[in-house]
Amino acid sequence: MKKMWIGMLAAAVVLFTIPKISLADAAVGDVIVTLGADLSSTDRQKVLDELNVPDNATKVTVTNKEEHEYLGKYISKAQIGTRAISSSSITVEKKGSGLDVKTHNIDSITDEMYLNALMTAGVKDAKVYVTAPFEVSGTAALTGIIKAYEVSSDKAISEDVKQVANQELVTTSDLGDKIGDKNASALIANIKEDFAKNGVPDTKAGIEKKVDDAASNLNITLTDAQKDQLVSLFNKMKNAKIDWGQVGDQLDKAKDKITKFIQSDEGKSFIQKVIDFFVSIWNAIVSVFTGGSQSGANS
Repeated sequence: MKKMWIGMLAAAVVLFTIPKISLADAAVGDVIVTLGADLSSTDRQKVLDELNVPDNATKVTVTNKEEHEYLGKYISKAQIGTRAISSSSITVEKKGSGLDVKTHNIDSITDEMYLNALMTAGVKDAKVYVTAPFEVSGTAALTGIIKAYEVSSDKAISEDVKQVANQELVTTSDLGDKIGDKNASALIANIKEDFAKNGVPDTKAGIEKKVDDAASNLNITLTDAQKDQLVSLFNKMKNAKIDWGQVGDQLDKAKDKITKFIQSDEGKSFIQKVIDFFVSIWNAIVSVFTGGSQSGANS
């Protein structure tokens, strides 16, 4: 199952001539919407209805040119496509609330992948929702979310950070196809958490050791090519102006949210339903091999 309950988006830049809300004016609950420039009028309205956009929401257009600008170095033109369709909303949350991301009609990028990339880009304390009128890969969606965050915070994210966030999203997705989405996301997060807590290695060899250690801790086997791919990514992160303290803080908040959910009545109910589901499957299997005798014994 590709969708979890946290995560999300891809990178763009150059803000158009649009109304901006400055950091001083931004308030909890303010909403910024990004809309793919190539949406038909019908699909555009469908997306706006789904996002339940308030009348005073700031709207930003994302073009296919922008998507190519930030993804063209990492994936083919065919994969990016010729139309900007992905759309999103970002809602300003109170300071210290962390990131909360949900998606709809995104079939290749998991929420955890989005979450990791957003943390790298410096996005924080926001509720993000990514959607499309029909299923899309979701690779280009990060472009819109980062653009919306720049508008909401009146803070420009450096080009180096935007590029490496997009590279991270593509690398994690590609790695997920080979070792599993959850393993790929966990591996990336583990390395970033190490960087945040213990500092970024000064050398490529030091980064390679961090990658090896994280893979070993998670019992993940990497090929030489996969390891090189990760070392290249984190070497670029080393040279980008990433706020590792903030990345670590957002990772901690994400873990806290998961822990609180598991400990909540809703979380306990969900876990029990999962347990009951597997018990029912096991009983059905046992029943097949015992000719239903177990069912009779329990009645």
